[in-house]
Parts: sequence; structure tokens; C-alpha cells
Amino acid sequence: MSEPMTSDDLSEFAIEIHDQVTSFLLSVRAVARGDAPDSSVPILLLETSQLLLAGGRLGAIRDVVPDERFETDAGPDPDLDELREKLNALLKPVNTYKEVFDPLAPKSEIETRRISDDLALVCADLAHGLAHYKAERVTEALWWWQFSYLSSWGPAASAVQRALLSVVARSRLGATTG
Repeated sequence: MSEPMTSDDLSEFAIEIHDQVTSFLLSVRAVARGDAPDSSVPILLLETSQLLLAGGRLGAIRDVVPDERFETDAGPDPDLDELREKLNALLKPVNTYKEVFDPLAPKSEIETRRISDDLALVCADLAHGLAHYKAERVTEALWWWQFSYLSSWGPAASAVQRALLSVVARSRLGATTG
């Protein structure tokens, strides 16, 4: 792991992560609205890739430890059912994919997943941290984003990225699904 960050470094880092989280959430919502249906998969691939760069940065720094032992209530979680349903409708032909749950487990299971569900999970985790950030609990936001990257949204976003890349590659290389 890297050396501990100074307070100024951590503040600048938090701004950068906040900006990437906000960009991702705005882009996914725009895609779900159907603003550009023909480019939805490439846009989601690009946004997910950029978000995973932010996640990699979160995973590479030392653990962020919040001031309090217990997480301050960030308020109600956003209702993402409409987002999930719109993404499901938009991505219907390519929404379902297969994923190995834990590639390092001795007996890995193959799961059937949906891009729309995984993107909604990622958005929920990011929005939770964003609520802390907006309430000026920056350390807690970073802690949440780091923790949930390692435990939840990182694996989901990585799986989505692979699925979206497969869709784009098959389209561009002329491969068929099946």
C-alpha cells in the first residue's frame, strides 16, 4: 500500500473521486432516459471504465478510516427501480450475461446476471457515498466509496465492463452471440 495521504492530499483526492462518481451517475441516468439509444452500450462501457479507474485509485491507497466508529446516517437510499427498469428495457437484447462469482475460489460458480441490475447496484453504492460527501463528511464518503468498491460496486462494475466490452467486440468484430 502507498504512504498515508496528508489532509490536503486526501481533500484533493476526494474532489477527484466525487467528480468521477458524479459524472458516472449523470451519464447512467442520461443513458437510461434513452437520450442516445444507439450509443448506449459504448457510453456505458466508457463510463464504467472511467469509474473503475477511480475505484482502482481507491483500492490502491491506504484504508480510509472515518472519525467515528459507526457510519453517520446518510439519509434514505435513492429509489433506483425506475433506473433499473429503463436500463433493462434499453439493454434487453444484451442485458443478461454470465459471470464467474469468484475467480479465485477453488470451485467457482457461474452466475447469470443482468447489466441493468449491476449498474443500479453500482449507482446505489456511489449515491450513498455521495450523500456523505454532500453533507460535508468527506472522510466518511471516501471510506464508503473505498469499502463498497472492494466489497460491492467494484466487482459489479468489473463484471458489467466485461459484459459491455463483449457486446462492443462482438458488434465490431462481426461475432454472433450464442
